[in-house]
Amino acid sequence: MIRVAILGATGYTALELIKILLRHPEVEITVLTSRQEGSPHVSSIHPQLSDRLDLCLENTDPASVAERVDCVFCCLPHAASAATIMQLLNHNVKVIDFSADYRLRDQATYDQWYGGPHPDPDRLGQVVYGLPELFAEEIPTAELIANPGCYSSTSILGLAPLLRAAMIDPTSIIIDAKSGVSGAGRAPKLGTLFPECNESLSAYAVGAHRHEPEINQVLSHACHQEVRVLFTPHLVPMDRGILCSIYAEPTGTCSVDELMQAFRHFYEDQPFIRIVDHLPATKHVSGTNFCDITVRVAGGRVIVLACTDNLIKGASGVAVQNFNLMHDFEQTTGFEA
Repeated sequence: MIRVAILGATGYTALELIKILLRHPEVEITVLTSRQEGSPHVSSIHPQLSDRLDLCLENTDPASVAERVDCVFCCLPHAASAATIMQLLNHNVKVIDFSADYRLRDQATYDQWYGGPHPDPDRLGQVVYGLPELFAEEIPTAELIANPGCYSSTSILGLAPLLRAAMIDPTSIIIDAKSGVSGAGRAPKLGTLFPECNESLSAYAVGAHRHEPEINQVLSHACHQEVRVLFTPHLVPMDRGILCSIYAEPTGTCSVDELMQAFRHFYEDQPFIRIVDHLPATKHVSGTNFCDITVRVAGGRVIVLACTDNLIKGASGVAVQNFNLMHDFEQTTGFEA
């Protein structure tokens, strides 16, 4: 059994992670932490886990955690995550980081978008980006994985096949993205209070969302060309789910059948990618680790629609995929059929 810890176990993604790991035949959850005062039982934080996991949350140091686990899922905020991970890696435990601390390869870019300075700048550019559909060969030998952002992974999965096949212009891409309120996290914020967001649809962080440089970087690296996207996120008054409507100029004449075939070929061995003929909806993937993708052509533009559950495929589900690859398990281990 692989002993695991979840640091920052009070959030929505931590709850989804625990639910998946409780089904995993090779995992024992041994440590849950929180920076809150006291040692509340996990069921008092997440009532869904009553009679399913008998652990109390601890406010403890990384060395104490490392003594009791083999792998850590780190759900701490940006900067706090890197400061903790530096200590964990000194104790030879594997780490999957949910924050953005190691996603970006360049310190100046991180400092610009996350208000730097970075706590562990020497590791930037050395950490594997944890999107198995693109980087499965690099993940098994990694000690530290940078789990992708939810908008980022949905957008990247919807674009990589066509960019690799040189079927779309890498500088003409517009991503219109919409997410449920859980994407903002569990901590109360004015904009996500029920009276503020219910019966309302709004854009936010226009031209300034932190996932834009992440999308550009990963696609440029994976597709061996400079990619520049225009990314605009929207808040939708629903609990969970992401739908990305992606627009790009084709590099030549291409039919919907040719574009769909490019997707099917690229993802033919990927268990969590579904290339669908219908228009995907967030309800189709809710509570699952699937990314549903389809493509259309209209007005001389290629239109890709990609859809995920932001808490699972956008966070905890892909983290378990990474965990499985790091420990030589099938990617699907722990997921319901």
